Amino acid sequence: MDIRPIRLDDDGRSVKVIDQRQLPHRLVFADLKSVDDAIIAIEEMFVRGAPLIGVTGAYGVFLAALADPEDDPLMEACDRLKNARPTAVNLVWAVNRALADVLKASPNDRPEAAKAAAARIEEFEVENCRNIGRYGAELIAGIRDQKNGAPVNILTHCNAGWLACIEYGTATAPIYAAAEQGIPVHVWVDETRPLNQGARLTAWELLKAGIPHTVITDNAGGHLMQQGRVDMVIVGTDRTTHTGDVANKIGTYLKALAAKDNDIPFYVALPSSTFDWEISDGREIPIEERNPDEVRYVQGMDREEILSVLVPPEKSPAADYAFDVTPARLVTGFITERGVCRAEAADIRRLFPEEQNS
Repeated sequence: MDIRPIRLDDDGRSVKVIDQRQLPHRLVFADLKSVDDAIIAIEEMFVRGAPLIGVTGAYGVFLAALADPEDDPLMEACDRLKNARPTAVNLVWAVNRALADVLKASPNDRPEAAKAAAARIEEFEVENCRNIGRYGAELIAGIRDQKNGAPVNILTHCNAGWLACIEYGTATAPIYAAAEQGIPVHVWVDETRPLNQGARLTAWELLKAGIPHTVITDNAGGHLMQQGRVDMVIVGTDRTTHTGDVANKIGTYLKALAAKDNDIPFYVALPSSTFDWEISDGREIPIEERNPDEVRYVQGMDREEILSVLVPPEKSPAADYAFDVTPARLVTGFITERGVCRAEAADIRRLFPEEQNS
């Protein structure tokens, strides 16, 4: 946690990002020198996670302004950035926010204005995640007290840690905050097929932070809940409607169903930038379908070499749905930078009254 997954390079004209495709076996940084580089990094998942995708988009606006700060080229570049991935609402939010600031400046001043806008958005998300951790740790402490000080077992899905969110994370922020307060925790880490962001990224983060954790198959969560070995579930989200429906990594819906059946609290941690204030029904959220090879092949380390291995018969077709939607009725509550609320429109608006007219 002493590094960030994105930063402005020392030359002041390019951006460095952790190439998360290489983790956990290699820590490699990639250079983004153009808006095309930023788009590729988002599409090919050098960067992933809603807040980080948004911040990368904001720095993409900066790279576009460096290349050509005039209105038409800048607007065209921003449209391409916003279409790089369809599900995460932070991307459109961050690009629009950065662009609005940039267009107020003269063309000569636009690169500096874009750089400043991206930095503000980056720090905004960092502060959001810090506060999510503070409010979420209170929930974990409450369960600790109910268990008379015994470790709190938390199940999470995918990676909603600092790798996805600059610092702290969303789903992991309460875990880190609780550990810092001396609250004993243990994390069940879903492997999260098809790209294993849990097994590769969340486990790597938790190991670096010294947080007790166990990697499990995606389908083991329900069994552990039935056995009383899960006290709460905390996940992140790539887009959440203002009525409480949650789009997150594929498989989240099944975890929510299992939690509901076993009376286990199911929380979603998210900053306000991940709310979609226009869509009311989660079925309207676009679900990204990615390259089926992400399903067909599994990546891992063999001695010193990272390899991709074909699992099914070579000619078997595959489908790669990246997200699913968990309906609000299955969500215990949202952990936001302004506090905890129920997964319903009125209580969400209570925390964010400025969005009443959106």
